[in-house]
Order: sequence, then structure tokens, then C-alpha cells
Amino acid sequence: MKKHISTPLTLDKVKDLHSGDEVLLSGVIYTSRDAGHKRLVEAHQKGEKLPVDLKDATIYFVGPTPAKPGQALGSCGPTTSYRMDAYSPYLIRNCGLTGMIGKGKRNEQVIDAMKECGAVYFGAIGGAGALLSQCVVKAEIVAYEDLGAEALHRLEVKDMPLTVVIDCYGENLYKTGVENYLKTKK
Repeated sequence: MKKHISTPLTLDKVKDLHSGDEVLLSGVIYTSRDAGHKRLVEAHQKGEKLPVDLKDATIYFVGPTPAKPGQALGSCGPTTSYRMDAYSPYLIRNCGLTGMIGKGKRNEQVIDAMKECGAVYFGAIGGAGALLSQCVVKAEIVAYEDLGAEALHRLEVKDMPLTVVIDCYGENLYKTGVENYLKTKK
């Protein structure tokens, strides 16, 4: 059974999500990749006001393509998440980020910050960017337009299909999935 959840991702919502849960996410999310993450962290460290409030926010690691006529956004498949690992712990601990969407593994520093502060990492299906774009109802660039596809976008999404890969308790589908598979092979 899929869980219907909406943003903002408060701590109560995050605590109710478990590794392996299938969710349909609706609400406002932001897009950013490594160049945008770097700018967010540097701005916060300088005491500058961020272009968006990251408290209880979700960032989708994606560089979307331009929208075609009749679309809110072009193809928007997930970027490999480890590229944001240098910045995610800071944004979780210091800015209140509670949700991340991407593909691939995360390092232990990210997972430690998630457990410490209450954050969740969702996996989106790589190679399904055209399908995922159909979940985007509205899209606008809110900062860092000079970064092109890596600009910070504000998206409104409806029923975006995701899987909880790592929950706020540190349970990691990439580990437990392999372990469970290997048990069946014995």
C-alpha cells in the first residue's frame, strides 16, 4: 500500500516513514544539484538569507530539461545523490532540511545527520524523467538562474512516486534489500 504524504515534511511525518515504504508525494519541493547546494551552504555560512526556507523542506536532486508546450517542466530524472553528500549534512543540521530525493547511495555522514535531526531520503526511478515530469503541476526558477538546469526551482508536485530508501532511524534499503535477497539464495 502506498502512503500519500504532503509537504512540508514535519518531524511527525518523517518519523512515520520507514525504509521500503512506497509513497506518493504532493506539495512544494525544490530542485538543486551540487552547484546549487554549494551556493546554499556558502550563503548560510556567511549569514546571508537563503532564497528559500529549507525548514521541513524537500530537495529533489535534479537538473530538469526545459518544458515543452503544455508542460510545467521537461524531463526530470534524479541525479546521483552522492554528489550532494558534501553539503547535505550541513543543510540538514543547520537549515532544517528534512527530505531529499535522488538515486544511489548516501555516505555515513549524511545518514548520521538524518538520524540526529530527523530526515528522510527518497529514491526516484532513474531513467524515468519523462514520467516523473508528469507529476509536476507547476515549476518556477527561484534562484541561481545562471546555473541553467542546475538553477534552484520551486516545483509543485502531485502524487510523485517515490520509495523511502533511508529513513530517520538509519534503516537503509540498499543494505537490507541486499541482505534479504542473499538470505533467499541460501
